[in-house]
Amino acid sequence: FGDYDVDGTTAVAMMHAFLKDTLSLDYYIPDRYREGYGLSTEGIDAAKEHNVELIIALDCGIKSVEKVAYARSLGIDIIICDHHTPGNILPDGIILDPKRKDCEYPFDELSGCGVGFKLLQGLCDRNNWSYERLFELLDFLAISIGADIVPVTGENRILCFHGMRLLNEKPRVAFKELLQLAKREFPVTLTDVVFTIAPRINAVGRLRSGKLAVDLMTLTNTKEIQDLAVEINNDNTERRELDS
Repeated sequence: FGDYDVDGTTAVAMMHAFLKDTLSLDYYIPDRYREGYGLSTEGIDAAKEHNVELIIALDCGIKSVEKVAYARSLGIDIIICDHHTPGNILPDGIILDPKRKDCEYPFDELSGCGVGFKLLQGLCDRNNWSYERLFELLDFLAISIGADIVPVTGENRILCFHGMRLLNEKPRVAFKELLQLAKREFPVTLTDVVFTIAPRINAVGRLRSGKLAVDLMTLTNTKEIQDLAVEINNDNTERRELDS
């Protein structure tokens, strides 16, 4: 379950890409206008309907105390990977958030996708899984760092450096299509991410559904990716016109 912006959708795409061959899982992005920000009753009900036992909330959830309590009442466990400042009361779940007052992690400016990455890194350590597959997802992280305007310092700078190198040397089809539609040539910079990829992913979340952004990033059929990229690029054009 992820937020409908770039940070949330890249986090969901990254988590899904890494775990899809290990667990039975699906993803859910709330409707920006109908459900609003954070965990939603509608999303939790959908999880219950599909016999979901665990929700991993990405880039949201740290203040969803009542929604988490509702999910727990339905027998659903929660892991929250968030980077926003918590309230006075923490939700009743496993909470990863470097801005927790009792968190001793040495870098507290991770993006939401970055916190999700740390969960996956922990799973690799715990299960003796190779980091190789995880490092192949660093492009998602670089895009989240640029788009969410977190400081490109410390650990973020390292993660972003390697993510941008991956984006340039082995571009994911989804991102390659968006960049080409925007007439950006490789090699691209973090500025290109901020002004090219990020607005297009955000636009589809504003005009239609952030789930389509995750679809774009997780599809494997090149033709389907190309068709959806064109639709999302058109959404961004319409978003510009609406702004004007």
